[in-house]
Amino acid sequence: MWMFREDGRPFDGDPRHALNAVLQRYAARGLTPIVGTELEFYLVDDSGTDLRVPPSPRSGKRRPGAEILSLRALDAFDGFFTALYDGADAMDIPTETAISEAGLGQFEINLSHGPAMKAADDAWLFKLLVRGLARQHGFAASFMAKPYPDYSGNGMHVHFSILDEEGRNIFDNGGPEGTDALHHAIAGCLKALGPSALIMAPHGNSYDRLVPGAHAPTSICWAYENRTAAIRVPGGAPQARRIEHRVAGGDVNPYLMLAAVLGAALTGLEDAQMPAAPITGNAYDQDLPQLPTAWGDAIDAFETDPTIARIFPAELIRNLVATKRQEAQEFATLSDEERIDLYLDTV
Repeated sequence: MWMFREDGRPFDGDPRHALNAVLQRYAARGLTPIVGTELEFYLVDDSGTDLRVPPSPRSGKRRPGAEILSLRALDAFDGFFTALYDGADAMDIPTETAISEAGLGQFEINLSHGPAMKAADDAWLFKLLVRGLARQHGFAASFMAKPYPDYSGNGMHVHFSILDEEGRNIFDNGGPEGTDALHHAIAGCLKALGPSALIMAPHGNSYDRLVPGAHAPTSICWAYENRTAAIRVPGGAPQARRIEHRVAGGDVNPYLMLAAVLGAALTGLEDAQMPAAPITGNAYDQDLPQLPTAWGDAIDAFETDPTIARIFPAELIRNLVATKRQEAQEFATLSDEERIDLYLDTV
């Protein structure tokens, strides 16, 4: 769905138009981003006063602990996942691998790489599908950034490469280090990480996820094959060289998130910036610039930063800032239980 004014002009506050504007800037340079997403979510029994992992429809038992990469955890909810893959197939959503994650009742499903706009559409529709099917199966599914204080949060990691007019990956130089274009795009992403935090962490609960040592990045840095860094360059075949942007929570708007990520990379390409050296070791243990830890700080940075103004139209910035300040005022009046109810299966 697109939003237009009565005279036919695109409405600048529309997130889908914002992503399209970024993609048109790529097209003007003869470039096409290719994007894949990884979506984490919890299956939750929210019928009582406290959230719990739902009992397995197969055994009737509740899992006593998290089982990372466990086929048994997936098998416990086989009916749900079978329906989910069938539904995704019917909706032309390109689902790939499903895994169990670090949290109790937490799972991740990857969506295949493809054109950026379809990737955003697929992520939005996939979240609707997961939440709706979960309710049909007697429990909730939540993409909320941090439904449990003691378990890891939900992320939406994004992988992207960029093709030229001949279909070549501009990040591929035949080796593991990648091209100058890869490093320019990384520099742009790093520069925008702080100012775009409001997009990556859009709600009050989002900042509970961005804490050290909890499977979410907190430092503004990049690395090769290092999952503690905010920006990661995965290993593998050179022709598949890509950037993984690891900051976004599962509660994001995928159109705004991809506009922010791809727009930041484009500013790096335009300015031919080079990033600082990649880190090695655990990013949590190093003295590095940090992502915003407070919602209000993220709102202020998004409103005034010149890099954000290069990516998003002024009307969208103004509308989003006003909306988030209003949301923050309401959030401050809620109890912990009301805050869970607000976000659990709505974001």
